[in-house]
Amino acid sequence: MHKIHYAGDSIVTGSEIARALLDYAQALSQVTASATVEVPTMEEDGEQGRVELLIGPASQLIAHEVRTDEADLVDDELVDRMTTEATRLRQFGWHTPTAGVVPVEPKQEWTDLEDF
Repeated sequence: MHKIHYAGDSIVTGSEIARALLDYAQALSQVTASATVEVPTMEEDGEQGRVELLIGPASQLIAHEVRTDEADLVDDELVDRMTTEATRLRQFGWHTPTAGVVPVEPKQEWTDLEDF
């Protein structure tokens, strides 16, 4: 499961759902569009719920893995729909890496400034 932080609140949802949501939000930002997505959630009391999220260019989503005894939430239809739409949107936007881990380059030394 993944916890998604959004607009000062957070939700817990399935890992594949969270990854697809981040990818879809990124694709929407590439074409300066937004969309409302209904996502299944795991509530604090262990019950399943649903939440609607407005995602787009200004979305600042953070997702991290959480450990739980509950089974991972799965919604293959939602994941497929967001993945398909993200792929379609990228045909019209500018290219950036898809959501995932982006490697960070090591800090470069600024030795040329030592001569001043």
